[in-house]
Amino acid sequence: MALQRALRGAALWRWRGFRMGNRLPTSVELSNDAAVNQIQEIISDNCVVIFSKTTCFYCKMAKKLFEGMNVNYTAVELDVNKNGSQFQDILEQMTGGRTVPRVFVNGTFVGGATDTQRLHEEGKLLPLVHQCQVRRKS
Repeated sequence: MALQRALRGAALWRWRGFRMGNRLPTSVELSNDAAVNQIQEIISDNCVVIFSKTTCFYCKMAKKLFEGMNVNYTAVELDVNKNGSQFQDILEQMTGGRTVPRVFVNGTFVGGATDTQRLHEEGKLLPLVHQCQVRRKS
């Protein structure tokens, strides 16, 4: 219930299997602290989070990577979220970059699409995902 309140209105997509899930309506404007808290809660409550834009090629590439590994992810679509620009500013402060996608695995920023692809090719991405999934089951 707390997550639903925190995410009230966030433009959020959740990938399950090979189909997209629920999209919530766009959110109302938030104070900076509330936006930071919302972002941190999204990251801590999900094993894989992709801060994305619906028209971004690299965002689609990152999503396809996780889909190809059959890994559920949560995508926050910044271009359809009323607070998207504010979120992007906060993500820049958190990660040092404003571009999308901003990919988080197991609560840790792993980079953009090419960084995430490189981790996968090096065999380091799936262990991070599994580490989170195991932690959540216990």
